[in-house]
Amino acid sequence: MSTAPGVLAVVESQLSNFGLTPLRAAHELGFHTVLMSNDPDRYRVVGLAEEVFAKHIDQIIQADTNSADAVAAALEPFHAEGRLRGVMTVTDYNIPVVAEVAARFGLPGLSPEAARTCRDKLLMRRACEAAGVAAPGFHQATTEEDALAAADRFGYPCVVKPMTESASIGVTLCRTPDEVLAAYRDISSSPTDFRGQPRRPGALVEEYLLGFEVSVESVLLDGERRVLGVTDKALGPHPHFVEMGDTFPSMLSAPVREACVDLACRALDAVGHDFGAAHVEVKMTAAGPRIVEVNGRMPGAEITQLIREATGIYLQREVIRLHTGRPADLTATRDAAAASRYLAARESGVLTAIGGADLARRVPGVVDVDLEAHPGDRVRPAESNLDLLGYVVAVGDTTGDAVRRAEAALGQLTPVIDSAVEGVR
Repeated sequence: MSTAPGVLAVVESQLSNFGLTPLRAAHELGFHTVLMSNDPDRYRVVGLAEEVFAKHIDQIIQADTNSADAVAAALEPFHAEGRLRGVMTVTDYNIPVVAEVAARFGLPGLSPEAARTCRDKLLMRRACEAAGVAAPGFHQATTEEDALAAADRFGYPCVVKPMTESASIGVTLCRTPDEVLAAYRDISSSPTDFRGQPRRPGALVEEYLLGFEVSVESVLLDGERRVLGVTDKALGPHPHFVEMGDTFPSMLSAPVREACVDLACRALDAVGHDFGAAHVEVKMTAAGPRIVEVNGRMPGAEITQLIREATGIYLQREVIRLHTGRPADLTATRDAAAASRYLAARESGVLTAIGGADLARRVPGVVDVDLEAHPGDRVRPAESNLDLLGYVVAVGDTTGDAVRRAEAALGQLTPVIDSAVEGVR
């Protein structure tokens, strides 16, 4: 048995600061950290990249991360040495691959079947329907006529979305048949998703849920689903569903939070979620809570940072402990609140500057101001989370304090955009 450090492999990640934080947490725990990607340089554009690549990634392996066989082959030498302790991801695109690889090596992880169900919105909808978990009406449309018929059945407005994307990519509110056709054609015309994986044919047409959105953050620990809390989510204007901010813990009343938590836990049972962290998105409607998505991973964006600021729980570290067979500690050590707010462009063009960052950092309670867009970048009003320009995070003794501080900080940021540039969408 080798005396070298155990290996923790992260197979792809979210294209954000959060996406690199598991590597930092794993390195802090003493693991030999491996980033496995089919394009490792894609992560060098995010704010934490310089620090994480220099200090917290011990090895980079370039491989076909869309293939469980290729990932397993690349990790086999570590397994043969007895050093492979865990394999994980925090991006939806690679959850099934990671689950399959973990199962092959006998490592802790989500079951492959549960991973596939969480990953595919159609399978997730079917599982919830079979278990009687409240969700919107849905239909997989495979022709334009089929999409229009489903829209007529659910009524307008309705939602048209791809089945295997993330970050709200391609999710559109459609108010007319022409908009349904345009959304369906846009989705069905591309055979692969954002990460180059095959898309399921057609598009998902769904009933529109009118209400406000929250997410329920939980971890399955020692057979018990431990709910960390409910996150209030702020969404941008239609026709898109871009996440413009998060607040933890929720400011909603206890009965509303409890109803959302109950539905989220039932949905996790329905999809067979059997390991680790989960992030379930719920809409509260006039008829009660309804499931939006069930994700078999930690929450993305800045929610893990909000949880840490509010409760003291370092979720990335504790989830890595679970993935490497170690006991996790989810004990809260503080009782506070935190909020994030995201910056978006109001027009298309080339970004020349973002003013006001120094002012934003001076707002009381602000703990993070990160500008992901840079002068020279082509920008546009946000159609998915990938179009956001940066974010602020603020803390407070109460949820209201944190929200007002984050919004005050965001108000200091001013993108300067040259819209007189040819070819900008």
